[in-house]
Amino acid sequence: MLAVVLVSQLVGTVIAVVLALVRGETMPLSSDVPWSVAGGIAGGIGIVALYHGLATGRMGVVAPVTGVFAAAIPVVFGVLTEGLPSWLVVAGIGLAIVAVILVSRVDDDRTGPSGIGVALIAGVAIGSFGIAISQLSDGHTFGPLTIIRTTQAALIVGVIVIGRQAWRADRSWIPAMIGVGALDMAGNAAFILAVQAGSLAIAAILSSLYPVTTVILATLFLRERVTRAHAAGIALAAVAIVCIAAGAS
Repeated sequence: MLAVVLVSQLVGTVIAVVLALVRGETMPLSSDVPWSVAGGIAGGIGIVALYHGLATGRMGVVAPVTGVFAAAIPVVFGVLTEGLPSWLVVAGIGLAIVAVILVSRVDDDRTGPSGIGVALIAGVAIGSFGIAISQLSDGHTFGPLTIIRTTQAALIVGVIVIGRQAWRADRSWIPAMIGVGALDMAGNAAFILAVQAGSLAIAAILSSLYPVTTVILATLFLRERVTRAHAAGIALAAVAIVCIAAGAS
């Protein structure tokens, strides 16, 4: 687990540096540095907590709880700082939260700890990450992301060293881990650009619908069965996106 997180963060750091240079971004503003570091810490804690919760707790509890808190916290912050969006957007946000719960449901008959505590930590941390990166200055994306990724990589190294955790992974995993790092960085960059172009509440709730994509891809490529809850969640997600797009236009 730690190997995947560490390699993906290092890959994201390299990509962010290259894109910052290609894009010709100036150095991050002094006001962006603390927000970037805070975002890196929050994001690192969130990812590690989520992976730990999925590994040791019940997926049917950890996934939806993390998803809802990760979405709800930036939405509430966005409403408080930017004002309440139109009623159509509010309706879409409500439908999206229900969709996340339905799509994240997993048939899990395991006994033992539910993982609710770790899920709450993961959800709050990931939600806080969204708030932190929403405070970055317009026009600065990949420079702050370089700081965020470096902070997260340092955090993971600290966990490995202090906790004496095993971190080496099979070399056959390297291409997949590189892909994870590239896609994760692309998602973060898209989120920053979306927040700078519009509303934090809308960007947060739309990005929280990632489990829908996961279920669809698992169905197409892994031939996993779509449950009634998943199908209902996917349908609600589609309606939510239409409502948010119509209300925000």
